[in-house]
Amino acid sequence: MRLHVDQRHERVLELVRARGSLRVAELAAELGVSAVTLRRDVETLAAQGKVQRMHGAVVWPGSTPADEPAAAPAADGFMIGMIVPTTKTIFADIVHGARAAVEAQGGRLVLGMSGYVDSEDPAQAQHLLAGGAEGLLVAPSWFGGVPAEGQEKWLLDCEVPTVLVERSAPPWNPAAELDRVRTDRTHGAALAVSHLASLGHRSIAAVLQEGPHAEAISAGYRASVESLGLEAVPGSPAVRGAGLYDEPVEYLAGAVARHGVTAALVHSDEDAIVLVPRLQARGISVPGDLALVAYDDEVAALADVPLTAIAPPKRSVGELAAKLLLQRLAERRTGRVPAPRQHLELLPELRVRASCGVDRNGTSA
Repeated sequence: MRLHVDQRHERVLELVRARGSLRVAELAAELGVSAVTLRRDVETLAAQGKVQRMHGAVVWPGSTPADEPAAAPAADGFMIGMIVPTTKTIFADIVHGARAAVEAQGGRLVLGMSGYVDSEDPAQAQHLLAGGAEGLLVAPSWFGGVPAEGQEKWLLDCEVPTVLVERSAPPWNPAAELDRVRTDRTHGAALAVSHLASLGHRSIAAVLQEGPHAEAISAGYRASVESLGLEAVPGSPAVRGAGLYDEPVEYLAGAVARHGVTAALVHSDEDAIVLVPRLQARGISVPGDLALVAYDDEVAALADVPLTAIAPPKRSVGELAAKLLLQRLAERRTGRVPAPRQHLELLPELRVRASCGVDRNGTSA
């Protein structure tokens, strides 16, 4: 028979009083409730001063956990789970930023990896929550960057504070009610096009990597081309699949030869590094015949011709997402009325290097 919350609290107090301390997972199993539910009970009782929380254990005031050294200082350490599709590209710095923010508050960040496999996201979440995670930072494996066909349901069932990282949901989707922190990639693409236009380029193409960020970058590119009155390039932006380079080389070579294209935005900078020698083999020099701006700035500065790049504030995304999650945990623990949900968008910056060459009037860019 399922206990009422008040009865459950009394049972928690009885067990902890009798044994001095219990692990949260053990206590949840004994009461037949989820670890999430039990953690909420413990937070309530700890806020009332009836028990203490220490390293994943529930402790009767004045007692010491059986597996803790007697001299160990009391601490209210906590664990945050973070699920990302990869630790390559932008996510390496995002994870570092989140970890620094969590550790600065005495917590521990534990990582889960999905490998861009949609079904792996809920499995990783279940594992992290079972291990004691009190909140989640999540970059789901949503191919278009937004949920489709109920992909968000597992997020809404987590029962712990959750912040989306570099992902979003449309207003009509329930996941739009979640806190989120992401880069404004539409602004970043517009920034790239505006820079190239300021150098005198009137026909600017775009080659984008298929994936979660393609739509936002594409929208920024198109809006900027239109607002600046630039020449529309047939077939632009071109979106390519991972590891496919022949088509974008053919596309850019054709755009230069047939449509007078003199500049291009390429996402990502790794792709731009691959494309440059292939274009040069076709007789198209960078930046002489084609000025390039790359998107991501992971390795753009290391290219043979250092690439001008749009740099997302990666570390800041992770740091602010973690701080927002920590705020939600503090609200829950203290019983404060939660502040309004937040959708934070951080602006990327333009880092100018040699790949833009000189402007059309011969001035160094």
